[in-house]
Amino acid sequence: MSNAKEVTLEKAYAGVASNYHGQDVDLNAIYRDMRKNSPIIAENFMGKLGVPNIAGLDANRPTFTVFKHKESMAVLRDASNFTSGFIAEGLGAFFDGLILTGMDGDEHKKARALLQPIFMPDVVNAWRDSKMDPIVRNEYLLPMVPNKKAELMEFALYFPIRLIYALIGFPDDNPEKIRQYAAWALAILAGPQVDAEKAALARKAAMEAAKSLYDAVMEAVVEVRKSGSQDNTLMGRLIRAEFEGRKLDDHEITTFVRSLLPAAGETTTRTFGSLMVLLLQHPDVLERVRNDRSLVGKAIDEAIRLEPVATFKVRQAAQDLELGGMQIPKGAMVQCIVSSANRDEDVFENSETFDIDRKLKPSFGFGFGPHMCIGQFIAKTELNVALNAVLDLFPNIRLDPDRPAPVIEGAQLRGPKSVPVIWD
Repeated sequence: MSNAKEVTLEKAYAGVASNYHGQDVDLNAIYRDMRKNSPIIAENFMGKLGVPNIAGLDANRPTFTVFKHKESMAVLRDASNFTSGFIAEGLGAFFDGLILTGMDGDEHKKARALLQPIFMPDVVNAWRDSKMDPIVRNEYLLPMVPNKKAELMEFALYFPIRLIYALIGFPDDNPEKIRQYAAWALAILAGPQVDAEKAALARKAAMEAAKSLYDAVMEAVVEVRKSGSQDNTLMGRLIRAEFEGRKLDDHEITTFVRSLLPAAGETTTRTFGSLMVLLLQHPDVLERVRNDRSLVGKAIDEAIRLEPVATFKVRQAAQDLELGGMQIPKGAMVQCIVSSANRDEDVFENSETFDIDRKLKPSFGFGFGPHMCIGQFIAKTELNVALNAVLDLFPNIRLDPDRPAPVIEGAQLRGPKSVPVIWD
């Protein structure tokens, strides 16, 4: 196995993408059928598709799978009956420390209260104008303009990690470092594998990458703290954050920042890819959005509803429960297929169509309830900046007719592998 230092970003992204591909089946057709005929089943649905997931880690724990919006909301909203602490057994094993997704109860509430103010819209909007927009336009899109054609996924792979890197407060002067941090972050995500031989190697690579990333982040945190940390960066704000007289130590800040990097890169990359595919496949909608930028946010929300990147969320029953007419024993895993819940006909009219005019209702692309993604406003702002800049700088952008049409795919982490475009 190559050493963690040699992991490339492209290879790491491909590793995650193929790992979570699932079998070549029409998942949305299966989900439609399940919503109608078997809205909740007593089995590990994703495991049967060949998708490695945390629900199947312990063969002695029964697993239930939920396909409808109502039951998914009941599970995700109720963190006391449907807990998340078990997550530390899977991906959380790579992150000793402050990992929100693997916390429950008071511990989770307090950690979230400490961190939440750093992710509020007023903070993020200040970053939008000072950092996000100039980076996207000047570093990425302006140099592409004269080519009049591009593979958008090449841009999508780099800009989210570059932005979160700048917001965290790493120095801007080393593009190689940014690529390396991004590659380590994705190598961590590729840790869980189904194939036993692959799993051992991937886990080793993930642990090495997690250690390398930890060391690099810790070095930066120590530097920022030493300098007095009065700036508006994420590291500066984390150092100053306080709740009920408690502050974060360097280890907590480092583990939290390290957990942000995989989440911030991967999901925004794929969401941007799916958003662009949906718009390019509906040129009339793309034209409306180009002419009325107040629709950009609606297009982003609708893309996240129709094609959420993370297709399911898992929780554990804290006691014997009843859900959707089925008895769930204490300790059982409950797998909510949010890709299915987001297309539930009982909640969304014409649920399988891309409709930016639909009335906003809760969907689960960023989770729901107490564990809703803390960085969702950053992610949406990054997508907003990227889409606006693409529409400004690439006139009459359209799919490249000489290249294969893009496909949104994947059983767990969904998105297109390729989005080839041309413009005037």
